[in-house]
Amino acid sequence: MVRSTEPVTGGSPDLDRLQQLKSFDESKSGVKGLVDAGVISVPPIFIRPPEELAAENLDFPDEATQFHIPVVDLGDLASAVAVVRRAAEEVGFFQVVNHGIPAGVMERTLAAARGFHEQPREVKREFYSREMTRKVKYSSNFDLYESKAANWRDTLFCVLGPESLDPQELPLVCRDITMEYSDKVHKLGITLFQLLSQALGLKADHLIEMDCAKGHVVLCHYYPPCPEPQLTMGTTKHSDPDFLTILLQDHIGGLQLLFRNCWIDVPPVPGALVVNIGDLLQASALFLEFKT
Repeated sequence: MVRSTEPVTGGSPDLDRLQQLKSFDESKSGVKGLVDAGVISVPPIFIRPPEELAAENLDFPDEATQFHIPVVDLGDLASAVAVVRRAAEEVGFFQVVNHGIPAGVMERTLAAARGFHEQPREVKREFYSREMTRKVKYSSNFDLYESKAANWRDTLFCVLGPESLDPQELPLVCRDITMEYSDKVHKLGITLFQLLSQALGLKADHLIEMDCAKGHVVLCHYYPPCPEPQLTMGTTKHSDPDFLTILLQDHIGGLQLLFRNCWIDVPPVPGALVVNIGDLLQASALFLEFKT
Protein backbone atom coordinates (compact mmCIF):
# COMPACT_ATOMS: atom_id res chain seq x y z
CA MET A 1 0.00 0.00 0.00
CA VAL A 2 1.10 3.59 -0.65
CA ARG A 3 0.68 6.41 1.86
CA SER A 4 0.81 10.03 0.73
CA THR A 5 2.99 12.30 2.87
CA GLU A 6 4.21 15.87 2.71
CA PRO A 7 7.62 16.00 1.01
CA VAL A 8 10.54 17.03 3.16
CA THR A 9 12.20 19.58 0.92
CA GLY A 10 12.98 22.48 3.23
CA GLY A 11 11.45 24.80 0.62
CA SER A 12 8.41 27.03 0.76
CA PRO A 13 4.91 25.48 0.91
CA ASP A 14 4.12 26.95 -2.52
CA LEU A 15 7.22 25.36 -4.02
CA ASP A 16 6.44 22.03 -2.39
CA ARG A 17 2.92 22.13 -3.80
CA LEU A 18 4.16 22.99 -7.29
CA GLN A 19 6.56 20.04 -7.17
CA GLN A 20 3.71 17.73 -6.13
CA LEU A 21 1.49 19.04 -8.91
CA LYS A 22 4.20 18.51 -11.52
CA SER A 23 4.91 15.01 -10.25
CA PHE A 24 1.23 14.11 -10.45
CA ASP A 25 0.80 15.70 -13.89
CA GLU A 26 3.92 14.14 -15.39
CA SER A 27 2.85 10.67 -14.27
CA LYS A 28 0.05 10.91 -16.89
CA SER A 29 -1.87 8.48 -14.70
CA GLY A 30 -4.55 10.74 -13.28
CA VAL A 31 -6.41 10.11 -10.05
CA LYS A 32 -7.14 6.57 -11.21
CA GLY A 33 -3.39 5.98 -11.22
CA LEU A 34 -3.19 6.93 -7.54
CA VAL A 35 -5.96 4.48 -6.70
CA ASP A 36 -4.36 1.74 -8.77
CA ALA A 37 -1.11 2.33 -6.87
CA GLY A 38 -2.94 1.66 -3.59
CA VAL A 39 -3.07 5.16 -2.12
CA ILE A 40 -4.73 5.06 1.32
CA SER A 41 -4.82 8.79 2.09
CA VAL A 42 -5.62 11.83 0.00
CA PRO A 43 -2.47 13.61 -1.27
CA PRO A 44 -2.15 17.23 -0.05
CA ILE A 45 -2.82 18.73 -3.49
CA PHE A 46 -6.39 17.40 -3.32
CA ILE A 47 -7.24 18.54 0.22
CA ARG A 48 -9.67 21.46 0.29
CA PRO A 49 -8.75 24.55 2.36
CA PRO A 50 -10.45 24.73 5.78
CA GLU A 51 -12.07 28.07 4.95
CA GLU A 52 -13.69 26.56 1.85
CA LEU A 53 -15.17 23.72 3.87
CA ALA A 54 -16.44 26.14 6.50
CA ALA A 55 -18.09 28.34 3.86
CA GLU A 56 -20.22 25.42 2.70
CA ASN A 57 -21.56 24.68 6.17
CA LEU A 58 -24.95 26.07 5.18
CA ASP A 59 -28.37 25.70 6.76
CA PHE A 60 -31.07 23.68 5.05
CA PRO A 61 -34.56 25.22 5.42
CA ASP A 62 -37.42 22.75 5.10
CA GLU A 63 -38.68 24.23 1.83
CA ALA A 64 -35.24 23.80 0.25
CA THR A 65 -34.73 20.17 1.31
CA GLN A 66 -38.18 19.35 -0.08
CA PHE A 67 -37.45 21.03 -3.40
CA HIS A 68 -37.63 18.89 -6.55
CA ILE A 69 -35.89 19.67 -9.83
CA PRO A 70 -38.43 20.58 -12.56
CA VAL A 71 -39.03 17.84 -15.14
CA VAL A 72 -39.66 18.75 -18.78
CA ASP A 73 -41.56 16.14 -20.80
CA LEU A 74 -40.55 16.54 -24.42
CA GLY A 75 -43.42 14.25 -25.36
CA ASP A 76 -45.71 17.17 -24.51
CA LEU A 77 -44.19 20.16 -26.27
CA ALA A 78 -47.34 22.23 -25.74
CA SER A 79 -46.61 22.50 -22.02
CA ALA A 80 -42.81 22.17 -22.23
CA VAL A 81 -42.19 25.86 -22.99
CA ALA A 82 -43.83 27.03 -19.77
CA VAL A 83 -41.93 24.48 -17.66
CA VAL A 84 -38.63 25.38 -19.32
CA ARG A 85 -39.24 29.08 -18.70
CA ARG A 86 -40.00 28.56 -15.02
CA ALA A 87 -37.04 26.21 -14.54
CA ALA A 88 -34.63 28.55 -16.31
CA GLU A 89 -35.79 31.60 -14.36
CA GLU A 90 -36.01 30.06 -10.90
CA VAL A 91 -33.47 27.24 -10.79
CA GLY A 92 -31.24 27.14 -13.86
CA PHE A 93 -31.59 23.35 -13.89
CA PHE A 94 -34.20 20.91 -15.14
CA GLN A 95 -34.45 17.26 -16.15
CA VAL A 96 -35.78 16.11 -19.52
CA VAL A 97 -37.68 12.91 -20.23
CA ASN A 98 -39.02 11.49 -23.51
CA HIS A 99 -36.04 13.16 -25.19
CA GLY A 100 -35.62 10.56 -27.93
CA ILE A 101 -32.24 9.14 -26.90
CA PRO A 102 -32.69 5.37 -26.39
CA ALA A 103 -31.85 3.94 -22.97
CA GLY A 104 -29.46 1.50 -24.62
CA VAL A 105 -27.44 4.34 -26.15
CA MET A 106 -27.14 6.08 -22.78
CA GLU A 107 -26.14 2.84 -21.02
CA ARG A 108 -23.47 2.08 -23.62
CA THR A 109 -22.16 5.65 -23.41
CA LEU A 110 -21.68 5.36 -19.65
CA ALA A 111 -20.07 1.94 -20.03
CA ALA A 112 -17.69 3.25 -22.71
CA ALA A 113 -16.65 6.18 -20.52
CA ARG A 114 -15.84 3.79 -17.67
CA GLY A 115 -14.14 1.51 -20.15
CA PHE A 116 -11.74 4.23 -21.24
CA HIS A 117 -10.79 5.36 -17.74
CA GLU A 118 -10.36 1.83 -16.44
CA GLN A 119 -7.85 0.87 -19.11
CA PRO A 120 -4.19 0.37 -18.13
CA ARG A 121 -2.15 3.57 -17.81
CA GLU A 122 0.00 2.58 -20.79
CA VAL A 123 -3.06 2.60 -23.05
CA LYS A 124 -4.48 5.91 -21.81
CA ARG A 125 -1.30 7.95 -21.58
CA GLU A 126 -1.07 8.49 -25.36
CA PHE A 127 -4.17 10.65 -25.01
CA TYR A 128 -2.89 12.58 -21.98
CA SER A 129 -2.39 16.24 -22.83
CA ARG A 130 -2.95 19.82 -21.70
CA GLU A 131 -2.70 21.30 -25.20
CA MET A 132 -5.66 23.62 -25.81
CA THR A 133 -5.73 22.86 -29.55
CA ARG A 134 -5.97 19.09 -29.21
CA LYS A 135 -9.50 17.85 -30.01
CA VAL A 136 -9.32 14.60 -28.05
CA LYS A 137 -7.37 14.47 -24.82
CA TYR A 138 -7.39 12.90 -21.41
CA SER A 139 -6.24 14.74 -18.29
CA SER A 140 -6.96 15.31 -14.63
CA ASN A 141 -8.16 18.79 -13.66
CA PHE A 142 -8.01 21.33 -16.48
CA ASP A 143 -7.11 23.98 -13.86
CA LEU A 144 -4.65 21.77 -11.98
CA TYR A 145 -2.04 24.53 -11.54
CA GLU A 146 -4.52 27.33 -10.77
CA SER A 147 -7.01 25.83 -8.30
CA LYS A 148 -6.58 25.86 -4.53
CA ALA A 149 -7.26 22.12 -4.41
CA ALA A 150 -7.38 19.58 -7.21
CA ASN A 151 -10.58 17.64 -7.78
CA TRP A 152 -10.68 13.86 -7.38
CA ARG A 153 -11.57 13.41 -11.05
CA ASP A 154 -10.18 12.41 -14.45
CA THR A 155 -11.70 13.53 -17.76
CA LEU A 156 -11.73 12.49 -21.41
CA PHE A 157 -12.33 15.67 -23.42
CA CYS A 158 -13.71 15.41 -26.99
CA VAL A 159 -14.41 18.42 -29.25
CA LEU A 160 -16.99 17.42 -31.85
CA GLY A 161 -17.99 20.82 -33.23
CA PRO A 162 -18.16 23.19 -34.91
CA GLU A 163 -15.61 21.40 -37.12
CA SER A 164 -16.28 17.69 -37.59
CA LEU A 165 -14.11 15.29 -35.65
CA ASP A 166 -12.44 12.38 -37.40
CA PRO A 167 -13.72 9.32 -35.46
CA GLN A 168 -10.25 7.77 -35.72
CA GLU A 169 -9.01 10.37 -33.25
CA LEU A 170 -11.22 8.88 -30.53
CA PRO A 171 -10.06 5.99 -28.34
CA LEU A 172 -11.19 2.69 -29.81
CA VAL A 173 -12.94 1.59 -26.61
CA CYS A 174 -15.46 4.44 -26.85
CA ARG A 175 -15.26 5.50 -30.49
CA ASP A 176 -18.52 4.31 -32.07
CA ILE A 177 -20.84 5.02 -29.16
CA THR A 178 -19.36 8.48 -28.59
CA MET A 179 -20.13 9.43 -32.18
CA GLU A 180 -23.65 7.99 -31.92
CA TYR A 181 -24.40 9.67 -28.59
CA SER A 182 -22.91 12.95 -29.81
CA ASP A 183 -25.20 13.01 -32.82
CA LYS A 184 -28.32 12.32 -30.76
CA VAL A 185 -27.53 14.72 -27.93
CA HIS A 186 -26.73 17.49 -30.43
CA LYS A 187 -30.20 17.06 -31.94
CA LEU A 188 -31.64 17.25 -28.43
CA GLY A 189 -29.70 20.46 -27.90
CA ILE A 190 -31.35 21.97 -30.98
CA THR A 191 -34.78 21.13 -29.54
CA LEU A 192 -33.87 22.66 -26.18
CA PHE A 193 -32.61 25.88 -27.76
CA GLN A 194 -35.90 26.12 -29.67
CA LEU A 195 -37.86 25.74 -26.42
CA LEU A 196 -35.65 28.27 -24.64
CA SER A 197 -36.10 30.76 -27.51
CA GLN A 198 -39.85 30.43 -27.23
CA ALA A 199 -39.64 30.75 -23.44
CA LEU A 200 -37.93 34.11 -24.01
CA GLY A 201 -40.79 35.18 -26.27
CA LEU A 202 -38.69 34.85 -29.43
CA LYS A 203 -39.05 32.84 -32.61
CA ALA A 204 -38.01 29.21 -32.17
CA ASP A 205 -34.75 29.44 -34.13
CA HIS A 206 -33.48 32.67 -32.54
CA LEU A 207 -30.81 31.14 -30.26
CA ILE A 208 -29.77 28.73 -33.01
CA GLU A 209 -29.25 31.65 -35.39
CA MET A 210 -27.03 33.20 -32.69
CA ASP A 211 -24.81 30.06 -33.09
CA CYS A 212 -25.58 28.88 -29.55
CA ALA A 213 -25.66 25.29 -30.83
CA LYS A 214 -22.57 25.58 -33.03
CA GLY A 215 -19.90 24.32 -30.64
CA HIS A 216 -20.21 20.83 -29.24
CA VAL A 217 -18.03 19.12 -26.63
CA VAL A 218 -18.40 15.76 -24.90
CA LEU A 219 -16.72 15.36 -21.50
CA CYS A 220 -16.45 11.91 -19.93
CA HIS A 221 -15.77 12.42 -16.21
CA TYR A 222 -14.56 9.61 -13.98
CA TYR A 223 -14.51 9.70 -10.17
CA PRO A 224 -12.34 6.90 -8.72
CA PRO A 225 -13.04 5.58 -5.20
CA CYS A 226 -11.63 7.99 -2.61
CA PRO A 227 -10.04 6.83 0.67
CA GLU A 228 -10.94 10.09 2.48
CA PRO A 229 -13.93 11.64 0.70
CA GLN A 230 -14.50 14.19 3.48
CA LEU A 231 -11.24 15.94 2.51
CA THR A 232 -11.78 16.48 -1.20
CA MET A 233 -14.42 16.78 -3.94
CA GLY A 234 -15.06 15.17 -7.30
CA THR A 235 -16.17 18.54 -8.69
CA THR A 236 -16.07 21.72 -6.63
CA LYS A 237 -18.54 24.62 -6.73
CA HIS A 238 -18.70 26.19 -10.19
CA SER A 239 -20.91 27.46 -12.98
CA ASP A 240 -20.60 26.23 -16.57
CA PRO A 241 -18.96 28.68 -19.03
CA ASP A 242 -21.15 27.60 -21.96
CA PHE A 243 -24.65 28.03 -23.38
CA LEU A 244 -26.09 24.70 -22.27
CA THR A 245 -24.90 21.57 -20.49
CA ILE A 246 -26.71 18.26 -20.99
CA LEU A 247 -25.61 15.79 -18.32
CA LEU A 248 -25.96 12.02 -18.38
CA GLN A 249 -25.65 10.74 -14.81
CA ASP A 250 -24.94 7.17 -13.77
CA HIS A 251 -26.87 5.48 -10.97
CA ILE A 252 -24.46 6.66 -8.25
CA GLY A 253 -25.45 10.34 -8.28
CA GLY A 254 -23.71 12.99 -6.20
CA LEU A 255 -24.68 16.03 -8.27
CA GLN A 256 -25.90 19.04 -6.27
CA LEU A 257 -27.06 22.55 -7.13
CA LEU A 258 -27.04 25.68 -5.00
CA PHE A 259 -30.63 26.82 -4.51
CA ARG A 260 -31.61 29.59 -2.07
CA ASN A 261 -28.22 29.29 -0.36
CA CYS A 262 -28.62 25.54 0.14
CA TRP A 263 -27.06 22.56 -1.61
CA ILE A 264 -29.83 20.42 -3.10
CA ASP A 265 -29.34 16.89 -4.41
CA VAL A 266 -30.13 16.21 -8.07
CA PRO A 267 -30.80 12.47 -7.85
CA PRO A 268 -30.52 10.35 -11.00
CA VAL A 269 -33.89 9.69 -12.67
CA PRO A 270 -33.91 6.58 -14.88
CA GLY A 271 -33.99 7.62 -18.53
CA ALA A 272 -33.70 11.35 -17.77
CA LEU A 273 -30.99 13.85 -18.68
CA VAL A 274 -30.07 16.89 -16.57
CA VAL A 275 -29.94 20.27 -18.30
CA ASN A 276 -28.00 23.21 -16.87
CA ILE A 277 -28.34 26.77 -18.17
CA GLY A 278 -24.78 27.99 -18.78
CA ASP A 279 -23.22 31.39 -18.13
CA LEU A 280 -23.24 32.41 -21.81
CA LEU A 281 -26.94 31.68 -22.23
CA GLN A 282 -27.77 33.62 -19.06
CA ALA A 283 -25.75 36.57 -20.34
CA SER A 284 -27.47 36.35 -23.74
CA ALA A 285 -30.92 36.26 -22.12
CA LEU A 286 -30.13 39.32 -20.00
CA PHE A 287 -28.91 41.15 -23.10
CA LEU A 288 -32.07 40.26 -25.00
CA GLU A 289 -34.27 41.42 -22.10
CA PHE A 290 -32.31 44.67 -21.89
CA LYS A 291 -32.75 45.31 -25.62
CA THR A 292 -36.48 44.68 -25.48
